[in-house]
This record gives sequence, structure tokens and C-alpha cells, in this order.
Amino acid sequence: MKEQNNIKTSLLLFLVIFWVMYGFAQQEKPNIVWITTEDNSAIWLKLYDPENGVSMPNVEALAAEGIVFNNAFSNGAVCSVARSTLISGTYAPRTGSQFHRNAFEVPLPEGLKSYPEYLKEAGYYMANCAKEDYNFELDGIWDDSSKQASYRNRKEGQPFMQVWSLHDTHEGSMHKRLDDYAITDLHRNPKEITVFPYHPNTPTFRKSYAYYYEKHRHDDTRIGELVAQLKEDQVLDNTIIFYYGDHGGVLPRSKGYIYESGLQVPLVVYIPEKWQHLFPAKAGSRVDGFVSFVDFAPTLLNLAGVAIPKQMDGKAFMGKDVSLQELNRQQLTIGHADRFDEKYDLVRSIRIGNYKYIRNYQPFNVDALYNAYRYKQKAYQEWLALYRKGALTATQAAFFKARPVEQLFNVSTDPHEIKNLANSPQFAEKLQELRKALNDKVKAWPDLSFYPESYLRQHAINNPVDFGQKHKKEIGELIAIANLELLPFTEAKAEIAKALKSDNPWKRYWALIVCSAFEEEAIAFTPIIRNLKENDDEVLVRLRAIEYLGLTAQENPVTALEKLLREKHGLLDNLMILNTASLFKTLDNQLTFKLNKELLLSSAEGDKNGEYWINGRIQFLMGDAN
Repeated sequence: MKEQNNIKTSLLLFLVIFWVMYGFAQQEKPNIVWITTEDNSAIWLKLYDPENGVSMPNVEALAAEGIVFNNAFSNGAVCSVARSTLISGTYAPRTGSQFHRNAFEVPLPEGLKSYPEYLKEAGYYMANCAKEDYNFELDGIWDDSSKQASYRNRKEGQPFMQVWSLHDTHEGSMHKRLDDYAITDLHRNPKEITVFPYHPNTPTFRKSYAYYYEKHRHDDTRIGELVAQLKEDQVLDNTIIFYYGDHGGVLPRSKGYIYESGLQVPLVVYIPEKWQHLFPAKAGSRVDGFVSFVDFAPTLLNLAGVAIPKQMDGKAFMGKDVSLQELNRQQLTIGHADRFDEKYDLVRSIRIGNYKYIRNYQPFNVDALYNAYRYKQKAYQEWLALYRKGALTATQAAFFKARPVEQLFNVSTDPHEIKNLANSPQFAEKLQELRKALNDKVKAWPDLSFYPESYLRQHAINNPVDFGQKHKKEIGELIAIANLELLPFTEAKAEIAKALKSDNPWKRYWALIVCSAFEEEAIAFTPIIRNLKENDDEVLVRLRAIEYLGLTAQENPVTALEKLLREKHGLLDNLMILNTASLFKTLDNQLTFKLNKELLLSSAEGDKNGEYWINGRIQFLMGDAN
């Protein structure tokens, strides 16, 4: 009996010790806070541009006791795409989450959870205040996701993660509210502001800059209040704070574009002394190693002591087993741009060190292609008006011109990416290096955007990653056709002809895009292209044929596009047809279209985003917009 009592006593003591240690372990996890400001590039902050950037004293105070990352990047240049990568640690074109806003939600890759779910399982209270905007099917991943969500609602002693999204710098603030500010209300005098070289140097642009700087000051005040709250609640000393922008922005040619102005974000991480051992550099340091949004989720898990799932594409840049030497060896980031609201494009980029390579797979889609929400901004409206008047310099007018198939920039000497080195013999080796690196990446994912979005909605929606793997060979073949744009036409001609006659509609589709990239050089294919325009079974092949004939001025595209839009199509096919129509309207404002508004809106099937996109296109094409 005595022996049994000893066993019971020992067992009870073991359980007591276990629960005490478990509770201690729970308390010893760091709290984590994300403070996100919307739509702002690193270049707007004094921390990154001492000469022209705005001072944000509260952010700078965090930097003094933390780390400034000199090279932090969003992988996508718009909200939902960027946030889909943040929540999952995956590249959006691989997972089917690359379109903004989503016309359909997709599941996470098989076996992968969102980072809030992993942290909840590790004992964290997860509070999100309040923006979500993911392109994945995600329900109940936060303990609270609302405007009232707060770490203060956690259990006593429970570690927490708090996300605060601040909106003052969002592009919506640049619309009508710009007129509400008198010059005297602005901290910085617009007359003293130097605009970027690709922007017109006008009072409208200078006031837009001054106003945008002011919005940063407003956000900084709010950041100071949030940090003060953490201190008041006596949790600051146990809390790691991330401050970052959710992607670039928000003046024209930033948000939505994969120039550095659209991708490079500020990132400051405050380090409590207690958790210094989890960081690769001392407080007050600046780090040159590249970090991207795809790395954020793995980093969170590593800081919390949670194993990083193999399905994540990123790599932890802080936490256990991360050294400064290893971090500084990271010198690569990938960017991507697809549909942005109703505006379609397909652009990919890779930056390695100081060299940035951009691949424009549809180079005829001018950067200025009309997009209703963007053109609510007065700076966009004025830029377009000045272009139509012929009042821009060559650098400023490039926004309205067809882009090169590939671009190469040295961002250390050309931070605004206006001097394309792709055709310079001096940089031929660097061009080949980055071209291969990017091509290898899009093939390895594989990149689902080489199929039209409507096709992915129909065939890939249930499991995009599995669909990609099963179609990896075909995607590689489509990429190979797209890459015919990189060859001299005489070398590409035979393969283009083969693809135009293929039984595979997406090979015909890509062959037509390649023809449009070559413009008049591909004129010998006109009889084949006219036949595809009239007789192809696939509506998007017919669209690309119309597009080529219009871009080469062989036919007026209006009649053919109006005919196509009188047919009954789904929302995404209609959006792509309207995108091509809007391209021609952007290039020639004299064009007007007669459209069946009721028929087109019916394709949205009650989806509010779809109706907004369709309405924006209709107003522009029928002459009721800019």
C-alpha cells in the first residue's frame, strides 16, 4: 500500500511539474504585433530616403530599438494578392490566388494551414483588426477578426498576435479628399517638392505628393498610440513589433505595377531585449539581405517556435537558427502582376542584388491601360490629359506606350527604373542570367497564369496546386511559346506558325499574343489570323486575333469587339474582351463603343465586384469617363 501511495504521489508531482512547465512555456512565447500601413512604398519614408522622405518619429523610435530591413518586398503589388501570400507563405501564381480581387476563392495547398491556425494551435490568441482580403477559402482562422479585435480579450497569461491595419495612406484617400486640403494644411509645401522623373512636374502632382506625405504623418501618430497602449498594458517588453507597408503605392505607376515603387515596402521590426537572441542583428541595425512577403509566415512560426510546413515557399529571416551572414546572402525576390480589378496583364519580375529584370508577356498592354478606380485619382486624370495634349517628356510618356518584352534595370543607379539596359551589349550576360532565373521559377511553380483566368475557374478551382502539377508539361509548352517573343522574328517564325495551327486552343492563344508582340513583323500570318478571328471555337482565341489585327491597323477593332460582346459569355471572358477594348480606347480616345449594358452586367450574376468592374469598363468605352 505504501509503495502504491509513493507511486501516486510521484505521479501527482509529475503532473504538477508538467502543468507548471507548460504554463511557463506558454508565457515564454513572445507576443507578436503587425502594424500594416496600406499602399506605401519604402521610398516615401525618411528612413529609406533621408533627403526627400517623410519623417515618422514613432516608426523611427521602433527602428532605434529594432532592425530596419533595407530590402523588403511584397511579391504582389496589390492588396488581396499580397495578403494571400502573407497568410499562406506561398507564391500566388502557384496557388491560384494571383488575381485581385478574386472572382473565385481557392483552397490552400493540400496539407497547409494559414499561419493564424498554426499559432492558435501553439496557444496564441489571434486578433485581426480588421482587414482580411484573402483569395483563399478561409473561415474562422482568427479568434477575432473585426474592428474591435484586441489582444486584451485573451486569457490571462496567454501569448497573442495582434494585427492592426491602418488605412490613411490607402489610395482612396487620394480621390476627392485631395481637394479638401488647403496648401496651408499640409506640413510640406508642394512648391518645394521634387517629383519622380516619370511624373509630370505640375501643381496637381506636387500637391498629391504633399498630401500623401501628410497621410504618412497621420499613420505615424496612430502607430505611436498603439505602441503606447502596449506599454500601458505592460506587454511591450514581451512583444515583437513588425511595421510594414502591404505593398507599394500610391501615386500613379506604383500600386499594381511591379516596379520597385509597387513592390519595395518599409519593414521595421522592434526587438524587446528579452527576445534579442531570436534576431540575427543587434537592435539599431540595418540589414541588407532580401526578405519578401513569402517569407513572413515562416518567420512568424519560427519566432513562435512552431515548425515551418514544407508546403510554404518562403524562408524564415528571424528566429531560431537564422544568422546575419545567412540572411545577408539572401539577394533575390520575385514579383508578379495579373488582373488588378478589371485591368488584365501578365508581368513577372526577378531582382537579384542591384539588378531587376521584368518580363512583359503581353507588352502591348500599356501601363496606362484604363482602370476605373485608379483614374479617380486626380494625378492619373491629369497625366492622361497631358499625354493626349502631347505635353509630356519621353520619360513621362513611356507610361502610355507599349512596353519592351523584357526590361533590365540597375536599381542602385536607376531607382525609378527608367533606363532599360536590356538591349545594351555590356549587360547581355546579366540579362541572360536573370532571364533564365525567372523562366526557371515560373516553370518550376508552375505558373498558372499561362491559362486564362476563366479556364482556371472552370478547371482548377478545387485544387489549383494539384491542377498545376498535373498540367506542368503543358504549362511549360505554353511558356515556351510565350518565350518566342525573345527571339528575332526570323528564328521564331516557324514555331509561331506551328502554334497557330495547333489543336490546343491555348497554344493558338499564346501564338496570337506573340504575334501582337512582334506587331508588323508577323504580318505574313494575317490570313491565318483572320481565319481564327472568324472561325475559332474558343472565344479568347478570337479575341486575341481581333487584338492583333487592330494593333497592326489592319482592321478597326471596334466592330469585331462589339460583335464579340453581343455574344453571351461568363464574367471573366467578358472582362478580358472589355480589357482589349479599353486598351484600344486608351490608345485612341476617339473610339466609341455601343454596348449592351444589361447583357454584360448579367454575366456578373449578382457579384458586386463584377458589376463594378463591368460598369467601369462600360462608362469608359461609351464615353462617360476620362
